[in-house]
Amino acid sequence: MITLVLSGNDFKYELEAVCRIFVGSMKITAVSGHTMPEMNADRNDGIVFASRSSAAEGGEVLTAAVCFAGRKTEKKEYLPKTADDVEKESERLLAVAVYKAFCEITGRLPAWGILTGIRPVKLVYKYWEKGFSDEETARMLEEKYLVSRKKCEVLIHTAHREQEAVALSRENSFSLYLAVPFCPTRCRYCSFVSHSVDKAGKLVEEYAELLQKEIRHTGKIAKELGLRLETVYMGGGTPTTFSAEQLKAVLSEVRNSFDTSVIREFTVEAGRPDTITEEKMEALIFCGVDRVSINPQTMNDMVLENIGRRHTAEQTIQAYEIAKKFPFRCVNMDLIAGLPGDDFEGFRDTMDIVTGLEPENITVHTLSIKRAAGMSEDGEELFSGAKGSASQMMDYAYSALAEENYQPYYLYRQKNTLDNLENVGFSRPGFDGLYNIYIMEETHTILAVGAGGVTKVCTPDGRIERVFNYKYPYEYNTRFDTVLERKEEVRELYEKYFDKTGGGF
Repeated sequence: MITLVLSGNDFKYELEAVCRIFVGSMKITAVSGHTMPEMNADRNDGIVFASRSSAAEGGEVLTAAVCFAGRKTEKKEYLPKTADDVEKESERLLAVAVYKAFCEITGRLPAWGILTGIRPVKLVYKYWEKGFSDEETARMLEEKYLVSRKKCEVLIHTAHREQEAVALSRENSFSLYLAVPFCPTRCRYCSFVSHSVDKAGKLVEEYAELLQKEIRHTGKIAKELGLRLETVYMGGGTPTTFSAEQLKAVLSEVRNSFDTSVIREFTVEAGRPDTITEEKMEALIFCGVDRVSINPQTMNDMVLENIGRRHTAEQTIQAYEIAKKFPFRCVNMDLIAGLPGDDFEGFRDTMDIVTGLEPENITVHTLSIKRAAGMSEDGEELFSGAKGSASQMMDYAYSALAEENYQPYYLYRQKNTLDNLENVGFSRPGFDGLYNIYIMEETHTILAVGAGGVTKVCTPDGRIERVFNYKYPYEYNTRFDTVLERKEEVRELYEKYFDKTGGGF
């Protein structure tokens, strides 16, 4: 256990996040205290004393004393009295002090420095808005947040790629998300709202029928508001858990209920290779789907078994070959670095097999241990056992994909990720996944339907207003009338925030 003692500050959230970079899923308890506790290197637990105090000459002293893993050290940072935004800078510098102390004790130098947020690309936009060049932006990220030069370059490259997609979006643009919270089995790393069909199969038929009704209702609202549909993304779960007939019925409803004449991208996450058939792929093409995801996560059969998947690597290849029989514009494949039982050689082999298939998109995630995931009880062991292997895997992914003409086009991060790493979408030129950019950078409104769906209305002044559906499919089925009632909030939000002068969009 780690005890985080806060003295003269209430920066609990940020300092816990920085500690988590080094201690993984260990329990962290934050308490207030004015004096430094005993720093005995022989103790079994860990102590982090984070202090904010006034400097004799004015300004502040930010002190981090850390006792962990049989070692102890102390680091100080100074904030001059002339500093702007004192609260924010105090928090940043105290995080820097904690980070430097842990780096000295552990011998690690995490590449993302003190950055713990989900959307680090937004920092690049922040500096661009101030007129900074790419080089000046990289230098600020290195100096203020201790981000490695390599990660700075990835951020800046990704930001340039994203800007091309963002420029396509208008004030009345929106994307549609369809949630299908069912899978053949539940993966042990998964924390999403998803149910295995073995346990929840009886809910599927009614769910598919109600989903069509919500699509119709949402389409009516979108048309009345004059919204422009840019992308559709059907995710989950595993949407191809639906039968071919159910897929055709649900996706046809999208085309009947929305104006799809200007749609730029229509994605279905066919995720699990063991759900892919020619009949289902034919149904997707019939409904106008032009992008599918086939997500092996690994091409190692032993690792697949470890994470609770019932398919083999060979079935992934067969599923890919089935999809390639049909005229999809783009196929994406997802991989995960750091899965239990995997090692660098295994991940390298997976990457080489997948790049050899030549899908247009490859997304590389780093394993994140969430409390809701089945393997969460093994979280501490997974973090301590990683020993930099996830970083080695990601480094290989960047180099191997660059050699095959794949470049990063969107990037995000999650909490409790091995080696504090990132998730990155790579694509060949002209095949960026637009929905991924729009949802991550909050470019325009996302209307969500289905269990667990969260509608996000992006307002002209930069706010995000949310409308929630019920989380679980049982709730969704039994309380569906309330789902439709809540959708009316979308109309109210547009009337509240958007142009009321009569000019519309």
